[in-house]
Amino acid sequence: MMTSEETKAFVLRAFDTLFNKRDYAEAAEFWSETYIQHSPQVEPGRDGLLNLVRSLPETMKYENQLIVVEGSYVILHGRFSGMGRSRASVAANVLRIEEGRLAEHWDVFQDEATAAESKSGLPMFGNSFAALDRQPAPTAVGLSLAIEESKGS
Repeated sequence: MMTSEETKAFVLRAFDTLFNKRDYAEAAEFWSETYIQHSPQVEPGRDGLLNLVRSLPETMKYENQLIVVEGSYVILHGRFSGMGRSRASVAANVLRIEEGRLAEHWDVFQDEATAAESKSGLPMFGNSFAALDRQPAPTAVGLSLAIEESKGS
């Protein structure tokens, strides 16, 4: 059984290998053949995860801010950026390790708030807002309101 520090190093190495280095052969060694993903984005099994990452832009990167280990469970708080979207995604990933491999995974993603959107004035990740921090495109309703307001001026 791995120590808490060994488990942290193992999981961070797995995420770096898959999401940042894009070394699919080595990454497959970290994930169980019977890997279970509880996510609307990922097709079943280890191949579903690897294929999803293959389909994402090469510019995508994962940064970790916090990792906590409790028994065979690991929780990571991190950011995925460079995915070709207007902003990065902040993610909470919960993983279960079984027999020295990543066996099960739950994730929760949220668009990273901009400085203008943050009610507290604090970033969701790290100590500063993301370099990719841009205002989101206006929604159809927001755009309609802006047009109506400009007509009234």
